[in-house]
Amino acid sequence: MTGYPLVLDLKGRRCVVVGGGTVAERKVDGLLAAEAEITVVSPKLSEKLEARAARGEIRIARRRYQRGDLAGAALAFVATGDTRLAAAIAREGRSQGVWVNAADDPEHCDFFLPSVLRRGPLLVAVATGGGSPALARAVREEIERLLPGDYAALAETVAEVRRELRARGVSPDASVWNRALSAELRRLTSDGGPHESRARLLSSLGAA
Repeated sequence: MTGYPLVLDLKGRRCVVVGGGTVAERKVDGLLAAEAEITVVSPKLSEKLEARAARGEIRIARRRYQRGDLAGAALAFVATGDTRLAAAIAREGRSQGVWVNAADDPEHCDFFLPSVLRRGPLLVAVATGGGSPALARAVREEIERLLPGDYAALAETVAEVRRELRARGVSPDASVWNRALSAELRRLTSDGGPHESRARLLSSLGAA
């Protein structure tokens, strides 16, 4: 499958997860990280999902999926292992313009979920078009070893500097940014903290 990569802003948007087991847990975890509003449809829930519901993190419909459950949703996820149910939800989703992902059922997917690495606002996604999730995970784990946790602080610093420069009407070109985002800057972020790395970045961009 050829896919078109994109990152969706799901903050405050309704997403439906059909299923209440460990696969559904993973879908919910990702949606919570995206600050989506989540409804889980399932007669039974795992302990983790019950705990999330008790904390008010997700809404629950304690029953089997019914036609109409996708109304107003941006995305839907089927995590039941039931191919006939996935087919029915996919048909309903396509009739309503709701994208559907069915776990381990590529035929009924409008999109595939990549293996994701997050470092603060920095997000790295690896996908194989649904063909080999295990390979995507292995590649993501390899990248993870190259990107330590301090990349989160670096990403936040770079975003802050970029906003400041735009407010000043300053727009360094790509080559200037590439030179500024050096290994030395990354080491400084790790050793000296965000204040020092911010000052160094502004200097390297000619905007100190």
